[in-house]
Amino acid sequence: MNKIKIYNFLNYFFALVWLVNGLFCKVLNLEPRHQEIVARILGGEHSKILTFAIGISEVLMSVWILLKILSKLNAVTQIIIIAAMNIIEFIVVPDLLLWGKFNIIFVLFFIALIYYKEFILKKEIPNVSIP
Repeated sequence: MNKIKIYNFLNYFFALVWLVNGLFCKVLNLEPRHQEIVARILGGEHSKILTFAIGISEVLMSVWILLKILSKLNAVTQIIIIAAMNIIEFIVVPDLLLWGKFNIIFVLFFIALIYYKEFILKKEIPNVSIP
């Protein structure tokens, strides 16, 4: 697989992760655990609307990824959001995470992949426009 195909595959993969977590898990509430996490961290009174808003933001992140506009800023934004969100969850609600405290291992791998795609792989691609 050439580097442009790998770059594009990762780009679609990251967009899909944000879309699934935002639209299906939060907006459509197909995974109620996400609303429970929000309720425990931010309080239960407005957890439904906050979870919905977070979900919409994640859907918008997937669109931003697909548009490839300001992709370095996008990658840094993803890394910061993922790290902050998961550190808070690791400390406050590890019992609600899919893999408990081991969730952090997957998070670090995901962050490393985002960094690799945008700051290493992209530099290795010849000076051509990435579709």
